[in-house]
Amino acid sequence: MCYGILPKSFSYRILMPNIFLFSAGSIFLYMISWFLLAQLKKDNSIVDVAWGLGFVLLAILTFALYSARLQGQYILLFMISIWGIRLASHIHLRAIGKEEDWRYQNMRKRWGDKYLLKSFLYVFMLQGFLLYLVAVPIILVNASTTPTEIGVLEILGAAIWLFGFLWESISDYQLYKFKKNGANKGKLMTTGLWAYSRHPNYFGEIVLWWGIFLFSLPYTSWYFSLISPILITWLLTRVSGVPLLERKYKGNEAYEAYKKKTGALIPKF
Repeated sequence: MCYGILPKSFSYRILMPNIFLFSAGSIFLYMISWFLLAQLKKDNSIVDVAWGLGFVLLAILTFALYSARLQGQYILLFMISIWGIRLASHIHLRAIGKEEDWRYQNMRKRWGDKYLLKSFLYVFMLQGFLLYLVAVPIILVNASTTPTEIGVLEILGAAIWLFGFLWESISDYQLYKFKKNGANKGKLMTTGLWAYSRHPNYFGEIVLWWGIFLFSLPYTSWYFSLISPILITWLLTRVSGVPLLERKYKGNEAYEAYKKKTGALIPKF
């Protein structure tokens, strides 16, 4: 059987039979490209834009070159594309006209003369590795050649993804509009979805990846996909998401008051 968009007389799997190796190589080259661009711009925070677009690129490549054009593969491609493009666009618009994000500025100060090497390894390569692990459900779904009809698990997974996607998108938009208003400078966003949790965008992100995991359950070797939502949940609740911002606002009286009446992640109505 031949796969992808190449001529029927050519099987792409002859050149790159392992979709996981192909995905790893693609992400590696992709992140190197963004690293070089970041050095030209002197702004490592563009790696945050690269995050969402990396999933889109991987979804398109593995779909085009490996998939059997199953219904579920089309749906997953749509889900990943709309999420990744929306997230990258939001981060890009938010950064227009601003300096490098404070997190990466702090890294420059801490790393000193070793900044270039550490940026390559700990910012771009590490992010690429995490992207690869989170993308496991995408790779597994697009690797499938067994015809399957859309069932309850895919429908449930897509519904959960949609809820998470909308929750994240709406909360991001509300915060963007709030910060665009000069009258709100120095104030905290505590209305809209932000009235129900202090990090509704992270909550939506976690939920949508659990939806993608459920979507992948009917496919072969689905259990490997479990690493994706677990890793996202751990990163956003224990590493770079909630803890980082909580430390930033530690000691802020207004934030401490907001913290007492509002949950960190799961909405409290």
